[in-house]
This record gives sequence, C-alpha cells and structure tokens, in this order.
Amino acid sequence: MSAHDERHGGPFDCGSADNYYGRPFNPHYWPGGTGKGLSIGTASMEAEELSAYAAGWADNEASGARKNWG
Repeated sequence: MSAHDERHGGPFDCGSADNYYGRPFNPHYWPGGTGKGLSIGTASMEAEELSAYAAGWADNEASGARKNWG
C-alpha cells in the first residue's frame, strides 16, 4: 500500500500510468483528474508531488506490469 494519494490523475497515478504505457519519465499530474483542465508539470510541482510521481513510476516498475501492445 502506498503512502501517497493515489487518486486518478494525481502524481502517483500519473507516474504509474506513464511507466505502464511505456511513456518516458516526465513528472506531471492533473489537479481535476486525468485530462481535465491543465496538467501541472515538473517546474510547478512541490517536492512531495515529485516524490509521489517517482513512487508511482517505481511501484509499477517493480510490479513488472506493462501494456501489451501486441
């Protein structure tokens, strides 16, 4: 279980999803939920938010879960 907020579109969720879909490591999140409003990028993120994105990325990396595009 993660100590981070795992809401849809939050930093942890975005990190996990980016890793799952094979996208590059690019910290960001959506305050209103995925695809709603403007995303917040690295330059505007707090240290805790950056940490949550990295934790989501690492969590999915450790699970070995990846989108099968085949």
